[in-house]
Amino acid sequence: MKTNLQLSNSDGFTFNESWEEKKKRAQEIIKKLMESYPREKILIGDPYKTLVHCIISQRMRDEVTYKVWRELFKKYKNIETIANTPIEEMREFLRKNGVGLWKTKGEWIVRASQIILKKYGGKVPDDINELMKLPGIGRKCANIVLAYGFGKQTIPVDTHVNRISKRLGLAPPKVSPEKVEEYLKQLIPKDLWIYVNHAMVDHGKRICKPINPKCNECPLQDLCPYAKGQIDKREIR
Repeated sequence: MKTNLQLSNSDGFTFNESWEEKKKRAQEIIKKLMESYPREKILIGDPYKTLVHCIISQRMRDEVTYKVWRELFKKYKNIETIANTPIEEMREFLRKNGVGLWKTKGEWIVRASQIILKKYGGKVPDDINELMKLPGIGRKCANIVLAYGFGKQTIPVDTHVNRISKRLGLAPPKVSPEKVEEYLKQLIPKDLWIYVNHAMVDHGKRICKPINPKCNECPLQDLCPYAKGQIDKREIR
């Protein structure tokens, strides 16, 4: 683990705080988030369906994603059917259902299904590196499959988790989502990792919005360097 000085200087934190202080503050933040957004971990119930859901969800609203995902499995039933569906047919299904990037996603869904059948015997791998070899599956989606398909403790860093972690000063403002994940895993107890994703997503939709966050209504205001003006919104990437 890096020293506190290295954490501040090399990665670009914009305010002074020791690692122990940051860790203590992180745990207070998570406690308040969980009190504000109580929620059991939710599994879609099947690693393969979770994977397809994640491919569809990229740059899509949650409500649209869920509707399309439900209709897809109503029509195509299982991995064997999808793997044998012509790519053009899958693309057309997604297009008609209002999915953005339908050409790319249609190919990803069919190709990933074929690979899972051929290479993994029809079972989605539960290893992040193997998951990331599949078409359309980056680190965020791989972590989503591990968390919500397999129930493993990990932290998917989507746009909400990335933004909120940086505003809260739990990760430097300019680091990659992969680096944000590393910081959160060092700061937060492992048995709470899935809940971090749930809570931050809920918080990002209700309070800590990309534009005009409701800082005056935020339960984390006293713990937030962004709310105190210690982090410039223009610095956050």
